[in-house]
Amino acid sequence: MFEEFVLTASTADLSEEPRAREHADAVEFRMDLADAPLVQLDAYDGELPLLVTNRASWEGGEAADLGRYDALSTALGDDAVAAVDVELAALRGNAPEGERSHATALRDTAREEDVSVVVSVHDFESTPEPAALVDLLADAASEGDVGKLATTASAPTDALAMIEATHEATEAGHRVATMCMGEPGRHTRAVTPLYGSKIGYAPVDPANATAPGQYPLATLRRLVDGLREGGTGE
Repeated sequence: MFEEFVLTASTADLSEEPRAREHADAVEFRMDLADAPLVQLDAYDGELPLLVTNRASWEGGEAADLGRYDALSTALGDDAVAAVDVELAALRGNAPEGERSHATALRDTAREEDVSVVVSVHDFESTPEPAALVDLLADAASEGDVGKLATTASAPTDALAMIEATHEATEAGHRVATMCMGEPGRHTRAVTPLYGSKIGYAPVDPANATAPGQYPLATLRRLVDGLREGGTGE
C-alpha cells in the first residue's frame, strides 16, 4: 500500500463508506472519535481498505489512555485493515510514560499481519524551516512505511516550506505524507502529491472535518487529479 497516492476518506462512522467509494481509495477510520469502534470494524463489509487511527489526546485526538493500543491491536486482525497510524513521539519515547513499549509492540504486530505502518507527526502551532521538516520526515519514515507530517501554516512561506520538504524527503528515498493545516496552507493538500506525498485526507462529511483546512472529499479528488493531468482541477 502507498506505492502510489492514496486518498483516504476520514470518518468515525464506517456506515459512511459507501458514500466515499466514488472518490476515495481508502478509509481512515478514526477510532478515537467513534462509537463502539471494534463493533463497527467487526460489522464492516465495505469495499475500501481501512487505515485505522486511534489518535492520542496528547497529539490532538480523543484517546485518553494506553487502552487505545489494545483496540488497535485487535483491529489489526481484521482483513479490511491495511494500515495503522502510530505517533512518532510514542515510538521515539517522547510521549507519556508507557507509550513507547506499547507503540513498538503495535508496530511489530502490524508487521506480522502485513499491515502498513504510517508514523505521524503533528505540529498544531507552526511550520518549522524546510531542513527541520525534512529531518522529521526522515525520522518518521525510518520508523514505519510512511512518514506523515502535518504542520500549521500561518503564511504562504509555511506552505512553500512544506512543499520543499516533501520534494527533498522524497528525492532522498523516503515515503512521506505531508500537508499544512490552516487556511494559508490548505492548498498543500492538493499540491504536495505532485512532489511525492502518498496520502491525502478528507472527510466523508465536510461537517466532520478532523483537521483545519481539509477540503471536502470530492473537491480534493478533483484538485489532485486535475493537477496531475496538467489542468486546473476545475
